[in-house]
Amino acid sequence: MKEKLSAFYAKDSTQKVVASLLSILIGLVVGSLVILIVGLTSKSISTKGAWEGIRLIFAGIFSTGRDATGVLSWGFNPTSVGNMLFRATPLIMTGLSIAVAYKTGLFNIGAPGQYLMGTMVSLMLALSLPTETMGAFLVWLIAFLGGMLAGALWGAIPGLLKAFLNINEVLACIMTNWVAANLVTWLFDISNFKNMVEGTKSGYIYKTTYNGVATAKLGLDKLFPGSQVNAGILVAVLFAIVMYILINKTTLGYQLKACGSNRHAARYAGIKDKRNIVLSMAIAGSMAGGGAALYYLSGNTEFFWSTYQSLPATGFNGIPVALLAVNNPIAVIFTAIFMSMLDIIGLQLTNLTAYNEYITDVIIAAIVYLSAFALVIRMMIAPKKKRSAEPETEGAVTAEKADNADTEKGGDEA
Repeated sequence: MKEKLSAFYAKDSTQKVVASLLSILIGLVVGSLVILIVGLTSKSISTKGAWEGIRLIFAGIFSTGRDATGVLSWGFNPTSVGNMLFRATPLIMTGLSIAVAYKTGLFNIGAPGQYLMGTMVSLMLALSLPTETMGAFLVWLIAFLGGMLAGALWGAIPGLLKAFLNINEVLACIMTNWVAANLVTWLFDISNFKNMVEGTKSGYIYKTTYNGVATAKLGLDKLFPGSQVNAGILVAVLFAIVMYILINKTTLGYQLKACGSNRHAARYAGIKDKRNIVLSMAIAGSMAGGGAALYYLSGNTEFFWSTYQSLPATGFNGIPVALLAVNNPIAVIFTAIFMSMLDIIGLQLTNLTAYNEYITDVIIAAIVYLSAFALVIRMMIAPKKKRSAEPETEGAVTAEKADNADTEKGGDEA
């Protein structure tokens, strides 16, 4: 039994999972220390308040608020869980975007730009196509696929530059991010999609429910009453499974990974490396664009169209999601849910204590920092190989080497 456990722990995949879990645990501990220090040095927060903050860090998703006596109450909170799943939906997609590109040896930091392009195209299609004649579901489907296609085309641009001009994809992605931000701002500014019905909402685009388009609930609203969750989470999970099968069970996935391991060796083996680089970035872009479409087609979200000064955090948050998941599409589901859980915990801290939600940003930053050093953590936790050599074995090896040396010497003399 002990040998089986040792063999299991020695596996590279096991060490990767342990390294990610340690990154998460250390990040939570760092957040708890920040809460404790702030609580002890602030006059408005007591030791009791600091203890409540620490408890919320580790179990805030199960907090149901405060009871009549002002004490924190605990239990299953369907609203928090539902909102957590809703926020996890785009994170799963952007995490897949980063993970798929990484499998081909590419760092897709262009997910925010691809996310913006998916947002623009999906909203424009959802708000312009007539639901009276086409039907709301068909419009939703066209808008979703349009968002994915827009993200794919935008992601293909850095792929083309990398494949044919050998321009670093990070630089190309950064440039396309800001081009997308300004392009989206300009096109929405000259469009008729700005919310002019509500006087104070002209900086936002209409919700898709303005045209009768919204993602189906499929009973999830009854399971998690009071939350924003919808069937988008099921779509995101389905795409994670599809990406896992594509990468690990298909010829195309093998070719993509081969190009990521060694582009020149893959080309020598007959694999079209340029095509696969472009295709990888296009698939990655489609995931980011699809994540934006799922988020804004929900019918209860608004898009602030003046984006030229900032990029969507969801695109960048896909990076720690993929890092913690060790670029495994199935693991991306769980790490995305964890990251969205931290967002909910931040809201709980703001609503139930004197702390603010930005403390969770410290936790995420610590986790990202540690996940970037996952290789170092894996080296620290890896079992040290013992050099066990029996005297008899060493003697036999020495004698064999001596015999070989004598044979070679005799051959030289002859």
